[in-house]
Amino acid sequence: MNKMFLANDFWEKPRPEDPYLAKAHDFMRAWKTGQEEFVLHTSGSTGVPKPISISRNQLISSALATGKALILDKGTRALVCLNINYIAGLMMLVRGMELDWQLTVIEPSSNPLLDIGASVAFDFTALVPMQLANILENPSTRNRANSLGKILLGGAPVNTHLQNEILNIEQPVFQSYGMTETVSHIALRKLNAPVPEDNYTFLPGIQFGTDPRSCLFVSGAVTNGETVQTNDLVEISGNTFKWIGRADNVINSGGVKIVLDQVDQIVAQTFFHLGIANSFFSWYLPDEKLGQKLVLVVEGAHLLIDQELILDEIRKRSSAYETPKHIYFAAQFTKTPTGKVDKRSSFQQFSQI
Repeated sequence: MNKMFLANDFWEKPRPEDPYLAKAHDFMRAWKTGQEEFVLHTSGSTGVPKPISISRNQLISSALATGKALILDKGTRALVCLNINYIAGLMMLVRGMELDWQLTVIEPSSNPLLDIGASVAFDFTALVPMQLANILENPSTRNRANSLGKILLGGAPVNTHLQNEILNIEQPVFQSYGMTETVSHIALRKLNAPVPEDNYTFLPGIQFGTDPRSCLFVSGAVTNGETVQTNDLVEISGNTFKWIGRADNVINSGGVKIVLDQVDQIVAQTFFHLGIANSFFSWYLPDEKLGQKLVLVVEGAHLLIDQELILDEIRKRSSAYETPKHIYFAAQFTKTPTGKVDKRSSFQQFSQI
């Protein structure tokens, strides 16, 4: 069982021997004694992880914005089950200390409720989608999702199957948009009742716009007033935006620009319709005629459904250009330290059917 502790006065106690708990202790002590600058590392999902310096004021601004947006007041019972070596987990500690929450901290696991007593309930929990999926798939924890309180998901996309499962959760579930450079999330969208939202709503105090590529840029107290330029293609409407995909996930196939993230959404709908549970992502290969050829990479050895049937179903939901030309398999996808799929590395493992 993972180690657990109540964090409110944890920093005042002797430093524990366990490395993970010691890391939390060191950060909390540094925070409580007034440290002004902290070095964090990016997730590495779009490149090599890199260290960046974040100020205390940026962290406080982010914590206050989350508390206001989600109405999480003093005394909020929060479960910290994300890795505190990265911004999402670390910000849970900052929120707890700055907003005077009651924190319960456990070491990260794929199903945190297996390490929590059945009678324990929370007001707020931050998770990655994989953790929530595992909670809902496990018979011993499935009916306990509401004990997590308001749920904040981040770090990876929410697939179609999980989205449908989330509709049955009574507590509000939000998907976050943000990165280490913006000190966690700067926008949220509701995934369940009363109406699931397609657009993200910016948190208070965030200035935003798009560059000539239609890629989002943001600034505010959380960025120390500096403009953070992203590679995310968006459509802005008022103080909301719809995420289209990443500019570096756009290929040119036969003169037609294809956004791989949009293809992934179409494939997700198709897989859900066909009852296929395998993980996947769209990718490309060099092609003499097309320049770049769209392909689909699936995790696992094979599929029980014929490849042509799958491609026909995808074609019904898209265009011929957005339909992969081939399906490839990778035995197991390579993951980044934060659990995201390393597409380039995973694709190198494929074997064509």
